[in-house]
Amino acid sequence: MVKTDLSVSLGTLRLKNPVMSASGTFGYGLEFAPFYDISRLGAIVVKGLSLAPTPGNPPGRIVETASGMLNAIGLQNIGVERFIADVAPRLSDAGATFAANIYGRTTDDYSAVASRLSELPSLAAIEVNASCPNVKEGGMAFGATAEGVARLTGAVRKSTAKPLWVKLSPNVSDIGSVAAAAEDSGADAVSLINTIVGMAVDHRTRRPKLSNVTGGLSGPAIKPVALRMVWEACKRVKIPVIGIGGIQTAADALEFIIVGASAVQVGTANFRNPRACVEIIEGMEAFMREERLPGIDSFRGKLLL
Repeated sequence: MVKTDLSVSLGTLRLKNPVMSASGTFGYGLEFAPFYDISRLGAIVVKGLSLAPTPGNPPGRIVETASGMLNAIGLQNIGVERFIADVAPRLSDAGATFAANIYGRTTDDYSAVASRLSELPSLAAIEVNASCPNVKEGGMAFGATAEGVARLTGAVRKSTAKPLWVKLSPNVSDIGSVAAAAEDSGADAVSLINTIVGMAVDHRTRRPKLSNVTGGLSGPAIKPVALRMVWEACKRVKIPVIGIGGIQTAADALEFIIVGASAVQVGTANFRNPRACVEIIEGMEAFMREERLPGIDSFRGKLLL
């Protein structure tokens, strides 16, 4: 029997398998410990952290859609200091590999969070949420342009020696150029896609269903868009690409791998099935055995055109 090796490299970081949780859909990781051993995941990406605790938006903040969900949580989080003091030690005790997603309202905010987190030896990587509005640019998201991503990535790169991933917005015209801007500015990997902006209304009350009016669409509905953008990014950059968007099953994850992704993140599926991530790992292992493939690298990027 061919030995199955699911380990992957994201730059200098080696993961036991390519399956990670997506930020904002897995809490701080500890919430899923009752369902399985969270150390089985390649990595846990915790919900976005800011300098100070953030309460997020008022309800309603989540709306189910025909094939996914809309969320406008507003990046609610406990703040970087409480994460370092209370959460990180418990993740380490659980044997989990974990990365921190970060955000801010200015590049200085991002840099400050990254600098503080860099003092945490157990932290595997920092993922920069480039989809946040830049208050110094009139509210335009950092990730809306290649220039914005380059400035943000460059600023955070100066603040940390940790592996740096940049999570890209899909709300752009050319995802390849945005990914290249992150690479050229010091990113060790790019992760994509973040949610697509959408909205839901109630025709009877004549009001939006989300208090924020618009929110981020995720789930199976966005997978074809995500798959296309990951494929395009993989053709433009040499750094690893982490695929995100509508991954529910091992087959979904393998589709991202075959178009070139080095790893994947599983998001909305965790709400429907708390064991989604570990079941995807098991499904990938079964596929590799069936196909007699020795490792992920023997499958990654092998799309036939």
